[in-house]
Amino acid sequence: MTSFVKNVTFDCEDALSIARFWAAALGSDVDEESTPERAHVEAPGWGGPNMWFRGRRGPKAAPDRVHLDLRSLSTMEEEVDRLQELGAAVVARYEDIVVMQDPEGHEFCVEPGPTE
Repeated sequence: MTSFVKNVTFDCEDALSIARFWAAALGSDVDEESTPERAHVEAPGWGGPNMWFRGRRGPKAAPDRVHLDLRSLSTMEEEVDRLQELGAAVVARYEDIVVMQDPEGHEFCVEPGPTE
């Protein structure tokens, strides 16, 4: 038998706040029973792992050793702009990828869209 990725779990300060950011970024919803200590975002309709957020873990203290790569459904720049409006920050821009951070500093990347 094999395994599959069911959840991606983030340690964070405020689980509910970061869950709201990621739900908006991925077009999903935050579970109605979520709290600042523990929050859940179910994968959008197309599938993929769910996301758990464990709050009250203290501020980020070291660089991420694993991060998410997001693929834009429009253009890379349109997606970067949308994510900035949700509270993300640009860390570095390259020709083929933009490195960003969510509101608590978790790194992730945005790749070009399907027409780029």
